[in-house]
Amino acid sequence: MRRSHINPSRRGVLQSAVAGSLLWPGIVSQLLAEDSADPLAARRSHHLPSAKNVIFCFMSGGVSHVDTFDPKLALHRDVGKQVVLDHPETRNRPGYEKLFLKRPQWEFRPHGESGTEVSTLFPHVAECADDIALIRSMHCDHSNHYNATLGMHTGSFNQARPSIGSWVSYGLGSPNNNLPSFVVIAPFSPYAGGQVWASDFLPGSHQGTLVVPGAEPMRNIKPRVSSPRQQKELAALAAMNRRHLTDRGNDPALAARIRSFETAFGMQIAAPEAFDLSQETDETHALYGLPRGSTQGFAWQCLAARRLIERGVRFVELIDTGSSGNWDSHGDMMDHVRLAKNVDQPLAGLIKDLKRRGLLDDTLIVWTTEFGRTPFNNLADAKGREHHSWAFSSWLAGGGAKGGTVYGSTDEHGIRVAENGVHVNDFHATILHVLGLDHTQLTYRYAGRDYRLTDVAGRVVTDVLA
Repeated sequence: MRRSHINPSRRGVLQSAVAGSLLWPGIVSQLLAEDSADPLAARRSHHLPSAKNVIFCFMSGGVSHVDTFDPKLALHRDVGKQVVLDHPETRNRPGYEKLFLKRPQWEFRPHGESGTEVSTLFPHVAECADDIALIRSMHCDHSNHYNATLGMHTGSFNQARPSIGSWVSYGLGSPNNNLPSFVVIAPFSPYAGGQVWASDFLPGSHQGTLVVPGAEPMRNIKPRVSSPRQQKELAALAAMNRRHLTDRGNDPALAARIRSFETAFGMQIAAPEAFDLSQETDETHALYGLPRGSTQGFAWQCLAARRLIERGVRFVELIDTGSSGNWDSHGDMMDHVRLAKNVDQPLAGLIKDLKRRGLLDDTLIVWTTEFGRTPFNNLADAKGREHHSWAFSSWLAGGGAKGGTVYGSTDEHGIRVAENGVHVNDFHATILHVLGLDHTQLTYRYAGRDYRLTDVAGRVVTDVLA
């Protein structure tokens, strides 16, 4: 998505007009919104979007597809049988490792008019089966947590690149002046750390703002001086900043830094209100499974996400790295019980709440993990499962998604994709398409070449779209 150059004379006139006023930075940004110097100004999409916002729910650690969203009767039938894998990682290494099939420990049942099968680990999400487009043929390029997490967020499995939230912010800008366009809510840092929400070579204003659940989700947000005095100080600072920017040729990095301070001012008012969940009814708290007064847990993250979307935040990511641990169940698959319980009702509550408020049509909910878990292990009686990048499940719900759809499949044991494979690049291309962005046209020139989220690959999976 190319951007026009700023007209210095036009901008200079506008800057002069506001430089001596007491307008605070948010109003200055609004007056300058038509100029590309505001990196967060709302922009037109490439085509008509199906959704305006995204809530990206990331289950850190690797959720087992064969225990949650991909039923495999053959695993029950063939449990304990040895399998031989013909794959580059094991080929030409005879006798290196014996692998035995492990059966799922939870039953699958059909749900909704669509009859989509979901395991008993997710009874609440299963109630929303007709709103979900389930992809059972996901695959990625790496089986290490760091690399797979990096790939799911940036499209690159080995090198730092801008996150998907940053790309969306860069492509569409923000419809609000007082909150970030990209917010990440996570109790603890995930694998790949801050690169998950980094803007990398994109303008810094598109980096995700980290929110940590707790009594003070955004720290140091309260002003230390009175409002009238602060407005005068910031108006004077805005005038100096604009002159400084003009004298330096409207440097994009400098413009981004100025915009970040303007957003910070607006956040002093908007953020505390957005995260004040006490305004919600008892019935809404119960829908998400959130005890009144609680400021922790995935339920808090989901309800906070709905409030942020209502207030114009473009992209909200919810990372499940709570006190219950993550989904890396090497030792015992029964860990999935408490992990699923932590997110199941909140996820269903989010879908139902958005739907009843008329917000689901404009909001795409994405549920994913970095990879699946092996349908086998090196011991016939192993309790856990290992990392599995060859096949896993993800789903979409809401704006643009074709509810009640199941796309793709794995082989009878869930080891490899059997048909309609969806690579992470395809997944990203589909999410961007829903937002009205052509993944081949959303580019940024850096170090002599045009970069994009999907690099040189990716296709839109139209069969999961309404």
